[in-house]
Amino acid sequence: MKLLLPDSVPLAPALPEGVEAVRYDATAPVPGEHLDAEALVVWGNRADDLRAVAGRMPRLRWIQTLAAGPDVVLGAGFPDDVVVTSGVGLHDRPVTEHALTLVLALLRRVPQAIAAQAEHRWAGELGGLQPLHPDGAVTTLLGARVLVWGFGNIGQHLAPLLRALGAQVRGVGRSAGERAGFPVVAEDELDAELRRTDVLVMILPATEATTHALDPARLGALPRHAFVVNVGRGTTVDEPALVAALAEGRIAGAALDVTEVEPLPADSPLWDAPNLLLTPHAAGGRPVGSDELVAANLAALLAGGELRNVVAR
Repeated sequence: MKLLLPDSVPLAPALPEGVEAVRYDATAPVPGEHLDAEALVVWGNRADDLRAVAGRMPRLRWIQTLAAGPDVVLGAGFPDDVVVTSGVGLHDRPVTEHALTLVLALLRRVPQAIAAQAEHRWAGELGGLQPLHPDGAVTTLLGARVLVWGFGNIGQHLAPLLRALGAQVRGVGRSAGERAGFPVVAEDELDAELRRTDVLVMILPATEATTHALDPARLGALPRHAFVVNVGRGTTVDEPALVAALAEGRIAGAALDVTEVEPLPADSPLWDAPNLLLTPHAAGGRPVGSDELVAANLAALLAGGELRNVVAR
């Protein structure tokens, strides 16, 4: 069996006897001499490059994407009999770290402090004696009501950290109940839940159902003091509606690590939206545990066993 490994990340999975690992350039289509591969690992590949080979790999049996969201692979047009497995679990800690950073930056008014620093101004209004819970504002996680929309692996990793810092955490899922020790409300209860939310953290995948899930109506349901943080997919936020909500002071602020178009065009209104913190899709980018996942799924494939993170198609 020939296994193709991208050169975009150091990979050295344990390989069973008879498996040949070939490293390929992830910034280009799979070269012609390797179109006979039976297994393909994807990380950072362009959608066009995957589409270029989707119908030209007749022996391909399995694709392992290291991304938590398999949308790029699914949109490439590979045959339905090719098993696709995702990188769910590989990004829990890095994305959690970034999400927590963005939440704390908004609450502790780091962007305002940076702006004051650029002006060489000691921002006395941000320091010194401060009320713990000022009227009309949220400046601490102590007692804050945090809603995590998309309560999968990453959400469940983030929630205990938020709770340890004093937040009241609830998740949003397809069905209500309890998950990982936290209450989860169903999506049909979302609008009511938004009305009592201080910080909304979005970790939704890119699907047809989640496109512009945070729309004008749901933004309007949030209190004026609320913050929005998105570390999921950029397509899940109605960006013009978000800009309008920020400009009109209908929410207190937002932080986006992802945008609908990436890289974000220079003329995007997001750049100049008030109280908006932007990071350039920096939450992930460094999968943790890739070798073990690739090795485990490869062994399962060869043994006819069950692979991890199989994507329904």
